[in-house]
Amino acid sequence: MTFASPRAVTLVDDDDDFRLALAERLRLDDLDVHDFASAEAALKGLSSNYAGMVVTDLRMPGIDGRGLLTRVQALDPDLPVVMMTGHGDIEDAVAALRNGAYDFIAKPFDFARLRESLGRALEKRGLVLDNRALSRAMAAARPQTTLLGESPAIQRLRAVIDQVADADTDVLIEGPTGAGKEVVARALHDGGRRRVHRFVAVNCGALPEGLVEIELFGCEPGAFPGALRRRVGLVEQSHRGTLFLDEVESLSSSAQIALLRVIEQREIQPIGAPAPRSLDLRILAASKIDLASAVAQGSFREDLFYRLNVLKLRVPPLAERREDIPLLFAHFLALASAQRGLAPRPIDDAVRHVLLQDPWPGNVRQLAHFAERVALGLIEPAAQSAPGQGGLAERLDRFERAAMDDALTRHAGLVAAVCEELELPRKTLYDRLARHGLRPADYRDRAQAAE
Repeated sequence: MTFASPRAVTLVDDDDDFRLALAERLRLDDLDVHDFASAEAALKGLSSNYAGMVVTDLRMPGIDGRGLLTRVQALDPDLPVVMMTGHGDIEDAVAALRNGAYDFIAKPFDFARLRESLGRALEKRGLVLDNRALSRAMAAARPQTTLLGESPAIQRLRAVIDQVADADTDVLIEGPTGAGKEVVARALHDGGRRRVHRFVAVNCGALPEGLVEIELFGCEPGAFPGALRRRVGLVEQSHRGTLFLDEVESLSSSAQIALLRVIEQREIQPIGAPAPRSLDLRILAASKIDLASAVAQGSFREDLFYRLNVLKLRVPPLAERREDIPLLFAHFLALASAQRGLAPRPIDDAVRHVLLQDPWPGNVRQLAHFAERVALGLIEPAAQSAPGQGGLAERLDRFERAAMDDALTRHAGLVAAVCEELELPRKTLYDRLARHGLRPADYRDRAQAAE
């Protein structure tokens, strides 16, 4: 559930010099100003979801301020309208207040007076949008499908999430790859009051080298050659919501220093911005390694670790919650079948054998991919035979195919990584893949579709 930050101002005045000067002054206060010389032009950009307010002159040719107020109220009665009037129009301005205008400011006015009125109006608009989004979220609520399982470890994890979801406490989530760290982060976000705002997930390991600060903190127009427009960084996009930093251990030293300021001060300063901007956000960080060990090895800043480690949640690997595997697999199989309009396939003895015996190094993600292959019928009949049937050659053949299938899944079809893991020359691997009807491209396509 997302909507624009209530910072937009539609400014309407037919006096070009006055309008342009006021628009520039408001932009210096970090407001997103759209100025128009007529009410007719301004109305084209307004809607009931407009994340802002209207400031309009009272006396204008065509549709005047009162006419604009009437049309705005028909569009959305909760969209604030502030009137700017001359001293001789006070009676008309008071009448506009009675008809629903939020405030009026007499020209010439003290800018501080106008800015105070705009601030209150935008705050009111934010509350209106929040409540609408919350109502939509409640109307669309559906049973939770996250963190399935009845193992003691998952029950404890769910209990902690329920306890702290509505708090503003920053959380460090640790667990192996594929265990469900982002699922935990989304459960924390969806379970609290911030669910009506954005959940911004940042894959720290995928941030472009050399562009980390721009991606995270944004930039202002003219901040550097080629910066033609304002860019809102990922951190600012999570204002009033949740910032999820996945693979936080992969951040560079400079990015760790910059992030430390965000956590300590709850503010950012985009490149080229004249002053910092305050933010209201909750930070959830995830790591697939033990960050305390990374601190001891000198690869992660100690001060940043302690800022993030206010509350630590550990997501257990699937091997520690094997009793949850049948339930998880049944859920993923039903989901994969429904998405493709297929009838769910029965779980036969061969599939049960894989579920019970596989160590699942790729954890829940690997299990979900396995369920998808079963749903699509990509498990060959030989692999579906009961594991005790057939001679030694047939059993070895099934084992070889299963090992290559598993390696291709975990490495997303990357042949070089599979060759290294299975200790096979590339030509030998290709020969055996062809014999078993396995194509690395299929695994790459499925990995991309799952992202």
